[in-house]
Amino acid sequence: MKLMHGLKNDNERLAKKIARSGFSSRRVAEDYISKGRVKVNGNKVTNLSFKVKHKDKIFIDGRLIPKEEKLRLWKFNKPRGLITSHNDERGRKTVFQVLPSKLPRVVSVGRLDLNSEGLLLLTNDGNFKRKLELPSAKILRSYLVRARGLIDEKKLSRLRIGMMISGINYRPMKVDVIKQNKSNVWLSVGIIEGKNREIRLTFEEIGLHVNRLIRTSFGPVGLGNLPKGEVEEIDANIFYQSK
Repeated sequence: MKLMHGLKNDNERLAKKIARSGFSSRRVAEDYISKGRVKVNGNKVTNLSFKVKHKDKIFIDGRLIPKEEKLRLWKFNKPRGLITSHNDERGRKTVFQVLPSKLPRVVSVGRLDLNSEGLLLLTNDGNFKRKLELPSAKILRSYLVRARGLIDEKKLSRLRIGMMISGINYRPMKVDVIKQNKSNVWLSVGIIEGKNREIRLTFEEIGLHVNRLIRTSFGPVGLGNLPKGEVEEIDANIFYQSK
């Protein structure tokens, strides 16, 4: 895998420029534009194809977006019980509410659901986030999984060749058994795409109920010995150099 981070561009799509400033993700920026909330040099812009120059001044709801920041990346050891969202309509505590106040505005690279834990990447660059999440980047996510039930070769084979559930195609996984006892099995699992609740849903399909899910690595970044609930800045160039 080799990612290219865009340099300052004098002919760049507006949504991409907003995302690179760290103000929001590219998808959210496109929503701002389509709703008429964005002005460039005092003029409202609703065209998603609109391009801007480096010197242009961009306002969202009257607020000047920050200058493009240096790309930064952090890893966070997410505890269970936190939502990976900036806001939760049910009032549950989010990852972003427990991060240190000294961090700039960050977005998560992918998500971990409420009951999942472990490595979560955070970045100040929405465009970089999007590149890491794309299936075409082929970034391996690794997990330790504990599930209730018994595993056998037939079940392992179904996970390893991939499956279709409710019209959704789940790619083959890398799966190895670590330990099996009378009621639970521990496995190491590697997935490429990371669809919503992918591991939980595919395991349920073969009769296993996931009761613990820990992400241990995302591409070249490992969780290591980072304490639960702690955050650590790392060099984003690790993704440019890895293949």
